[in-house]
Amino acid sequence: MASSLSLHQHTIYCLSPTPTLRFGKYPHHISILPSFRKNFLKFNSPTTVPFAVTESDSPKSLEPDRQTLLQQVAESFVLPADFFAQLPRDLRLDLNDAAFDLSNGPVKDECGEEVGETLLNISRAWEMADTSTSTALVDKLPLLIGSLTGSQKSAFGRRLLSAGKRFQSMGQYGEGEIQKIAKVMIKTGKLLSASPVSGVEGEEFKQQTRMFKFGDLQVELTSGKAYTGATIAVIFSFLSWELSQGIQSIPESSLQYANDNALLLAKSLRASLLVMSYSSTVLAAFATVGLILLGGQLKSENK
Repeated sequence: MASSLSLHQHTIYCLSPTPTLRFGKYPHHISILPSFRKNFLKFNSPTTVPFAVTESDSPKSLEPDRQTLLQQVAESFVLPADFFAQLPRDLRLDLNDAAFDLSNGPVKDECGEEVGETLLNISRAWEMADTSTSTALVDKLPLLIGSLTGSQKSAFGRRLLSAGKRFQSMGQYGEGEIQKIAKVMIKTGKLLSASPVSGVEGEEFKQQTRMFKFGDLQVELTSGKAYTGATIAVIFSFLSWELSQGIQSIPESSLQYANDNALLLAKSLRASLLVMSYSSTVLAAFATVGLILLGGQLKSENK
């Protein structure tokens, strides 16, 4: 009878529920009750212990939201309707420089068709000092950022950064609206310009060429065009030199006119033509050297 009771108690002991695990304050720390430790050593049976693992926040989750920053840019451009029109002349020139930095070159190729067109329209609004149009167009940018690729965001950021520095150079004006614009544009531009670019997009970006903009005219700069321009400059310089030599070869004594006033007018005209010819020769020579150097630089960049 005693042996039967002992066997019954042993059976109950073996079939007892899984020992309770106590989790402390930290998710990786596990406290095992003494009874479980004793039973574990006694039976030497494998036991699987679940535990919780918490991951730290990713650095990307701590990064400011691009759309939120662009919304701050849009809010900074909420200005009185005549704000740009009332800027002094020197600040208007800086505003035109900011417009150029925002939209110069192949902006549609770099930033996408829709964003590029918007930047061009914003640039025109700044050049015309149209504050209301500028505010409405900048307000569209937060809605368009989601459709851009990594390289397009990077190009867009560089343009915002460059234009923001132009606003920063304007200094203090009014109640600090310009510096507020500059601060948020520079901050957003730095974030966007640091956007990751895939390998294919990086190769496409390297193949992009420079653009020369004069008003509405845009000309792609290549080494071939630079060398062609240098050749034209050499020809123009040679013609200007020949013209100056031809004028100088005419002796003043051969000038015969009806009166002294006509003679003085002819001499002054001759002197003016000589000055213009020599000046054109020198300027064309400098242009030739500059274009040759530019062509060499573009050629090395393409390699």
